[in-house]
Amino acid sequence: MKKSYLIDTSIILDDVENLFFLHQEGENTIFICDVTLSELDKKKDLNNETGFFAREFFRNILSDSASISEFQSIQEDKIHTIYFAIHQHKIPLQILHRPNYKTKFQDYGLNDAQILEIAKDYHFVLLTNDISLKVYALSLNVSSQSLRRDRIENPQAIQFLNHFEIHKDKTKEILECDSAFTALKNWSLIEISEQDNTENSLYFTGKKRYGIKLDHAFEELDFDMRLEEDKLYINPINLEQKFLYALLTHPKNKITICSGATGSGKTLIALQAGLHLLKKGAVNGIVYLRNTITANDKEAELGFRKGDENQKLNYFMYPLFSAINFMITKMQKESLAKRIEYRGEANSIQSQEATEYFLNKHNIEVLDIAHARGVSIAKKFVIFDEAQNASNATIKLIGTRMAEDSRIVFLGDPLQIDHPYLSKYRNGLISLLQKAKQDDFLAGIVLHQTIRSEIAGWFEENF
Repeated sequence: MKKSYLIDTSIILDDVENLFFLHQEGENTIFICDVTLSELDKKKDLNNETGFFAREFFRNILSDSASISEFQSIQEDKIHTIYFAIHQHKIPLQILHRPNYKTKFQDYGLNDAQILEIAKDYHFVLLTNDISLKVYALSLNVSSQSLRRDRIENPQAIQFLNHFEIHKDKTKEILECDSAFTALKNWSLIEISEQDNTENSLYFTGKKRYGIKLDHAFEELDFDMRLEEDKLYINPINLEQKFLYALLTHPKNKITICSGATGSGKTLIALQAGLHLLKKGAVNGIVYLRNTITANDKEAELGFRKGDENQKLNYFMYPLFSAINFMITKMQKESLAKRIEYRGEANSIQSQEATEYFLNKHNIEVLDIAHARGVSIAKKFVIFDEAQNASNATIKLIGTRMAEDSRIVFLGDPLQIDHPYLSKYRNGLISLLQKAKQDDFLAGIVLHQTIRSEIAGWFEENF
């Protein structure tokens, strides 16, 4: 049944392609009121993804094809039809202008209240990804929905480690003939519990073997030998971290998606992998990206922070600096030569002398996502942190910046969503994890083990 949707600003700022998917080749009618247009106009000068989508909306309006709408207006309202061009389609948008709103004053959320007024008067379905607006609409008996495009219903069920129980003799041959193994995609993680037998009984030896599936075969991983050869600043300390490091440094792997809670070592291990690849000459630098979204910021707007661009970015690069300074402190404790080389202080917010030296020595740069459009990133190891606060459009933006010989790892915790229009069921990280379960080009891993201080552990257990 054809539906009439009144869309709010969040639908367009999430991704302008939502208009194409919502239209469904004429199955639905899309209404936009003047309040939403005003909000978009105020966003169009922002130098971030929000500003880009606001500009993209206005850029693709076919201004010479406006006409009086066939839909009947009420009161003094005016409705015009304009067309939005996308994917060689012209999507009709019904622009509703109300000169006099009944709702004129509101202590909080006047724009939202006026959008609700329109939806209620016309019996539209209000479509919004702003959860607070949706709840407010439902409390007023206004039909409201969120756009469920790219929603993953059961994200916690996404796992990559597969367990097998196999006799110690001819393990590889037996495993590769196992139907459960052959059904797995490339980069699946394998744990084998080794079995042996006496004349009349089968038993577990207690030995485990690890590896990955690659090109239809089992590739065994000797973590300890590999780490001894690589001589890292900081070694992975549990099985999950060792798997992550092995994936990130594998010569055939280009894209890795890693999910894990704070304290699981995501950033630290990713940085170690980047440093190793830099040392080997596989890349010539490391690029660190992080969405500039916080729990207190409605949008990623660096302009409200004090200082120049680098100083503003430093507020958001704390996980990177924290990992670097952890390594510097360890090296300074263990070696007089390192104390001399990394002289001065390390600091997690301001780039103190030792931190600055480390960044320059290893060619590590931080990049604001807002400035990534139009950039080509070649022969770099790219760490995209906090990917759960990125929309699929942002993931696509960064992915399409990757040039020859680059690698990228997406890190995040899907339970820590700060973006106003995303949720644990719908965000860039979860979309990538879902694709990594199906696509042979992507490697994925979920870290469950966290390494916490005694204080952090107490709060984790008691709150």
